[in-house]
Amino acid sequence: MISRLRLSQDLPALTPERRQAAVAAIFGPGEELLMIRRAERPGDLWSGHMAFPGGKREPSDKSLLHTAIRETQEEIGLSLDAARFVGALSELEPVRRRGQADLWVTPLVFQVERWEDPVVQSSEVASVHRFAFRRFLDKEGRGDFLYPWEGQQIRLPCVRLDDSFIWGLSLRMVDEMLEQLS
Repeated sequence: MISRLRLSQDLPALTPERRQAAVAAIFGPGEELLMIRRAERPGDLWSGHMAFPGGKREPSDKSLLHTAIRETQEEIGLSLDAARFVGALSELEPVRRRGQADLWVTPLVFQVERWEDPVVQSSEVASVHRFAFRRFLDKEGRGDFLYPWEGQQIRLPCVRLDDSFIWGLSLRMVDEMLEQLS
């Protein structure tokens, strides 16, 4: 299934005038997809959300690929050195309450032959989860919820799997992969 994804091998150029980040969507045996639950932290826009490991590009990062690999190692202790880089999804800019977040996120897809046991080693991560991607394909737990936005309640898509609530930027990334497989 992962081989059917039509992903770009080209990464966005490093651009000093805008903030960039990269996340790692990691597939393992059985086509499980690894996600993290971000820790609850005051001031963190994505506090408690389901996400992919990753983070902001550091000036020392040679590429966004390096950013995703470094951040995955730092956050959950999982080395992607032996992983196969499958390609990049579309670069995304998250939306926040007062307009755009001024941060461009590039999701990068990797495949590992076997799972190493990830160890949460960052205060930014509460837990690590793996979901059979088939569950997303089968639309398991697919629904929507009401979200307060600028004085209104808007309906947003979500996925509820086990004790996890996936929505927003992370769900947009999953949905892009699903679109390519349909």
